[in-house]
Amino acid sequence: MNQRFPLRVKAVTIDLDGTLADSIPDLAAAADMMLRELGRPALGVERIRDFVGKGIPRLVERTLAGSMDGTATKEEMDRALPVFERHYAQVNGRHSVLYPGVMEGLEAWGSMGMPLACVTNKSGRFTLPLLEQLGIAPYFQQIIGGDALPQKKPHPAQLLHAARGFGIAPGEMLMIGDSGNDAQAARAAGCPVFCVPYGYNEGQDVRTLDVDAIVPSLIEANRLIKKA
Repeated sequence: MNQRFPLRVKAVTIDLDGTLADSIPDLAAAADMMLRELGRPALGVERIRDFVGKGIPRLVERTLAGSMDGTATKEEMDRALPVFERHYAQVNGRHSVLYPGVMEGLEAWGSMGMPLACVTNKSGRFTLPLLEQLGIAPYFQQIIGGDALPQKKPHPAQLLHAARGFGIAPGEMLMIGDSGNDAQAARAAGCPVFCVPYGYNEGQDVRTLDVDAIVPSLIEANRLIKKA
């Protein structure tokens, strides 16, 4: 952490699950419905919580295996993934809520004319409906889902794509996330990065990550930056 504050940036990109919204209740509900349909015992929200972070296919694979590092066969995945997606389409946004400070942060950036992008590993078919259900889709000039490009976080491709979309250098764009996926993607892209401590970090404490600041909320993040 060697940044000077307030940090001058021209745009902000924000992760979705675990940063903007607590969507674990919906993801866990869909995962457990998938397990029950496949004749397996449900795992419950606390077991599934740590499985979130690498996108829906990895969540499904971890759920099938019952562990963070577990794997599933192609046949198991081919059978389970459509089942999960069918259930998740039904519950997506039903129980998800914005974290404290999110709406205030988005409104503050909107008032200063700060361009915003939502960059998430969640499939695009689920991302926009969730943002709309939460009432925050209009705040984002770009929405880049996990299937928009061949690679997703922790690969830097999505952030580089967002910077090109804004017509700025990656170093002029702040990334805000909740996990190593976000920190690694930002560092690889050359973006400054803040992390929140309350999200889905796959069991890794964000205080161990290479970030420029750990902020308790998005409104607190807003106080550490200025529009360049």
